Amino acid sequence: MKFEDYEALVKEVDKHNRLYYIDHQPEISDQEFDHLLKKLEAIEAEHPNWVLPDSPTQRVGEALTEGFKSYPHKIPMLSLANTYNTEELEAFIERVHKLSGKSGVDFGLEIKMDGIACTVIYEKGILVRALTRGDGKKGDDITNNIKTISALPLKLHGDFPERVEVRGEVFMPHFLFHKLNEGKEVPWANPRNAAAGSLKLLDPKEVAKRGLQIVFYQIADTTEKPPKTEIEALETLRSWGLPIVQEYGTAKDLKEILAFADKVLAKRKQLPFDIDGIVIKVNEIGLREEMGSTGKTPRWAVAYKFEAEKAEALLEGITMQVGRTGVLTPVAELHPTKLAGSTISRASLYNEEEIERKDLRVGDVVVIEKGGDVIPKVVEALVERRSKPLPKWTPPTNCPSCGTKLVKSEGEVAIRCPNFQKCPAQLIERLAFFASKWAYDIENLGEKVVEQLFDKGMIKTPSDIFALTEEELYQLEGFKEKSVTNLLKAIEKAKHPTLPRFLMGLGIRHVGQRTAEDLIESFHTFERLKEASLDELLNVEGIGEVVAKSIKEYFASPENLREVDRFLELGVKPKELSRIDGHAFQGKTFVLTGTLPNYSREEAAKLIKERGGKVSSSVSKKTGFVVAGDDPGSKLEKAEKLGVSILNESSFEELL
Repeated sequence: MKFEDYEALVKEVDKHNRLYYIDHQPEISDQEFDHLLKKLEAIEAEHPNWVLPDSPTQRVGEALTEGFKSYPHKIPMLSLANTYNTEELEAFIERVHKLSGKSGVDFGLEIKMDGIACTVIYEKGILVRALTRGDGKKGDDITNNIKTISALPLKLHGDFPERVEVRGEVFMPHFLFHKLNEGKEVPWANPRNAAAGSLKLLDPKEVAKRGLQIVFYQIADTTEKPPKTEIEALETLRSWGLPIVQEYGTAKDLKEILAFADKVLAKRKQLPFDIDGIVIKVNEIGLREEMGSTGKTPRWAVAYKFEAEKAEALLEGITMQVGRTGVLTPVAELHPTKLAGSTISRASLYNEEEIERKDLRVGDVVVIEKGGDVIPKVVEALVERRSKPLPKWTPPTNCPSCGTKLVKSEGEVAIRCPNFQKCPAQLIERLAFFASKWAYDIENLGEKVVEQLFDKGMIKTPSDIFALTEEELYQLEGFKEKSVTNLLKAIEKAKHPTLPRFLMGLGIRHVGQRTAEDLIESFHTFERLKEASLDELLNVEGIGEVVAKSIKEYFASPENLREVDRFLELGVKPKELSRIDGHAFQGKTFVLTGTLPNYSREEAAKLIKERGGKVSSSVSKKTGFVVAGDDPGSKLEKAEKLGVSILNESSFEELL
């Protein structure tokens, strides 16, 4: 295992995190994601000096959203660890017995809603604030939006405490999810993502139209004596007029836990909302406090995830989708089939090797699954159902979009269209990426709109977007005054990207978000980067020969330089990174370890970089400071051995 392999895995897990929590359009199942995350955790345990400050293992999950105020959680909002089989459940029960020092422990059980975690605070019985999970330490203020949920009382009933914080899950019922997706250009992947997107709308009136629902399952903080058990807590929540989970109970051992899981699983398809398993918690709340938690998960609770739902479908064809880098991805064209509450007609097949390994042939009956109700995939072909011999699938030799002969580089699985400059499919994908959240974040400029603009000859390169006129936009199907005005405003707003976004939006091969940030951090200005030599590029941490050559090739092209100049001529003015000159951090290298109560890793790193410091993932003699929070790892021990200066949060803040 090389550091580069670890870094690539960090990027892959981070990508899926963003797709799930921010874009609300996941591409893999929960189980597949957990497998990747566990692999990452195992590598970091073996190589603690490799751990990057922005590794997904260092945060809870959801990001904070622009446009919302954020507030700290009095009690951190942690994520649950996941289990998928009886062996993992047995291991959890053994850990509970060991940590509690008791051979017999009662467990509280409840269905696991597949929704959005939130916390709601009541003072004198009145709802005063609601927050999302956010990064676990602080969340977005969604008070006005959550008040639109009809089942949520704005005033508690009965005998309630002076102040209480309760935690629950916001979700969208199936029938409302299907109604919301009708006619949507890019449909929501599942009800959970639709609920997340709805909850983050800036206009509460629009949120009210979505019909969100909520259930509660925990009293996180109270000014009075808390209930003694999980079951008492649920009944107390109900007595205050708060909706609670429908199915709950208790168990003494693995056998009783599995019996409850089977009962819930049998009801799953009849439920009007999504669940993805059950939650098992130590029933005695006092015992939970003794057991505590890790930096990310409570030690006294775990989720037992159900297997993905499956269905059979007829494989009617295999088509090839051309991506923005020219890579072709095979797609299964399926006879429309009902699965997990939605109709499936397409599923990604990933690559040629995947098709060969599963021996998929057009005309097969295949098993499809939608793990965690995300984008479906083909599990296997039911070979025994073939009534006649079917020909093996062979990949195309020419690009389906431009007809160019396809190529396959040595060591690569993917086949690629090399016609980077003129292939229509690649151009459209690059234009759509340019407008996406990952680059310029131009609202109302989705892939369907990009296709229309491209087909009408209005845009061919990203800079053309900034030259669009009102008259041109009125020619688009479905565009009227409001649509035209909104898109022009979004384009105008996008004229001031940060330098890393500006760089990433150029579409330089191998330059993603992290690489763009590293480059700007090293060269400070776009002009310096443009003129950088190959050796200077290779001196940037994390930049290898392939990436460096790609950057040099891009800036060596007169056509690319004309595109850059045109951006500037059309009023695009990238914002330079804010910097505080002459600060004590200037030129110092920092390593972050453990959990800081008031800062996420990303926030601390940003503050260091703004003051001219650097953030590294490993401790060495050249390290200036190690900032150590709660539960620091081996980096702290290494820093002590090397005599590196160690800062706690308060001394870090003083230096800030």
